Amino acid sequence: MMKPSHIEHIGIAVKDLKTAVTFYEKVLGLKCYNIEEVPEQSVKTAFFMVGPTKIELLESTDPEGPVGKFIEKKGEGIHHIAFAVEKIEEQLIHAEQMGIKLIDSSPRKGAEGLDIAFLHPKSTNGVLIELCEDKKKEKISRFV
Repeated sequence: MMKPSHIEHIGIAVKDLKTAVTFYEKVLGLKCYNIEEVPEQSVKTAFFMVGPTKIELLESTDPEGPVGKFIEKKGEGIHHIAFAVEKIEEQLIHAEQMGIKLIDSSPRKGAEGLDIAFLHPKSTNGVLIELCEDKKKEKISRFV
């Protein structure tokens, strides 16, 4: 059984990252601590901490990329919810055995160096779910 430790982040698709960052900083009083481009996913991201949870703003760098297609079809808004898990490879096997359709059958690198994989919304009540594992943190904690 999957047992996420926490919500790693909530991904929000935006048309213009600079405008969205300004809103989150000026109106909500949050501080953007990282902006990063992830070419493999055709996105530029900006991160904010809200308590122990992150907000990830996603601007498409290619209209044919996943976020570009999402915005074209649904407009700006919540794109996905990400859960922190351990042993992501085992979690994907378990999900598939439970009949969950996978977008990623094996993890790939995501923003902030996390290993990530997505579960298809057709199998998750319409919500795109991302599983995330911070293997750097896992390795460090074993030696502390």
